[in-house]
Amino acid sequence: MGHEAPIKEFLGLTFNLSNVFMITIASVIVFIIAMVASRNLQMKPTGKQNFLEWIIDFVKGIINSSMDWQTGGRFLTLGITLLMYIFVSNMLGLPFSIALGHTLWWKSPTADPAITLTLAVMVVVLTHYYAVKMKGVSEYGKDFLKPFPALLPIKIIEEFANTLTLGLRLYGNIYAGEILLGLLAGLATSGYANGFASGILGTIGAAIPMLVWQGFSIFVGSIQAFIFVMLTMVYLAHKVSADH
Repeated sequence: MGHEAPIKEFLGLTFNLSNVFMITIASVIVFIIAMVASRNLQMKPTGKQNFLEWIIDFVKGIINSSMDWQTGGRFLTLGITLLMYIFVSNMLGLPFSIALGHTLWWKSPTADPAITLTLAVMVVVLTHYYAVKMKGVSEYGKDFLKPFPALLPIKIIEEFANTLTLGLRLYGNIYAGEILLGLLAGLATSGYANGFASGILGTIGAAIPMLVWQGFSIFVGSIQAFIFVMLTMVYLAHKVSADH
């Protein structure tokens, strides 16, 4: 609460070092999970391979609900990467946060709108890229102008709206969860200023709500990762499928 971000400038560009640090941590964790789960693959999966195949089947189900597999199969790797990365990012700030002085270093990277909106922009740009790649420029232009060319301004506004809602939905849910956890943690420690006994009572009183909210935040973080991937596949289907 009230913490500042570690901002540094380099070559005229402004960097949030906390964001850089946390997205690196999330990327390393996802890479390690994927590497460990995919080692020594067998025809009859056991243990960690079952986990990897469950993720693959889960993402396949999301794709099949949005488009036919012949079209959507090429997006399987994208869906798996987004699901794992966003889930891990959502979870990083739940157990604890680390602040040095008034500078916050450890948090969920998805609790920052710059990260979630960057992911959203990447997804929307990819939908247009694959539409051009799979349909060609001419067919893509015709589909984008349907049903009437006069609706082009509305279609452009829709693209901006999709980007904003995709990014801000994820950010809002994760940020709100971490703010409430911070308030509960403050409640747990604030009582010690009035004496040890008062501090113990405050800690006990805040412990159960914190555990409950952390469990709920894990659920919310999981759902938000699923929603992000599902909407990504829906947006891709609208651009690349012949019947959209």
